[in-house]
Amino acid sequence: MGKQGVVLVGHGGIPRDCPQELVTRLKRMEAQRRAAKLLPSAEEIELDTKIRRWPRTDTTDPYRLGLEAVATALRPHLGAALFAVAYNEFCAPSLEEAVEDLVAQGAAHITVVTTMFTPGGSHSEIEIPEILERLKTQHPGITLRYAWPFDLEQIATTLLQQLKRYL
Repeated sequence: MGKQGVVLVGHGGIPRDCPQELVTRLKRMEAQRRAAKLLPSAEEIELDTKIRRWPRTDTTDPYRLGLEAVATALRPHLGAALFAVAYNEFCAPSLEEAVEDLVAQGAAHITVVTTMFTPGGSHSEIEIPEILERLKTQHPGITLRYAWPFDLEQIATTLLQQLKRYL
């Protein structure tokens, strides 16, 4: 049957001490590539890797700290499932890296869930599904599922519960 795996994927944050010109150059390259419907160039891949691998601390990357706190709260509810955290951009590991790691650990069924639950987002509605389709072709024996879209009534209930704490 194979092991179950879960990947929690968040957006990813830019470290506060990362030079803005690196991020600006990367986003410009990504936009030009997407408009031309091309694959990433070696320069774009190198720049993306440099930003994702930028040294981080809890102070320079509070988003990473926050996503890891969510992961810590989620992990005990997953039983024996293998678990990984991934980032859509700016931070490592990428979704591809997290899936590859779970596959290497023996996961045969991997479910991806994101913290980006609002409809209309390009990351959650376009990029993550595209990445998963590429990974499915690379790993035809692995079941990859995407726990999307979210039930908006459940999201509203969660937001209401949060509001009630402050009303």
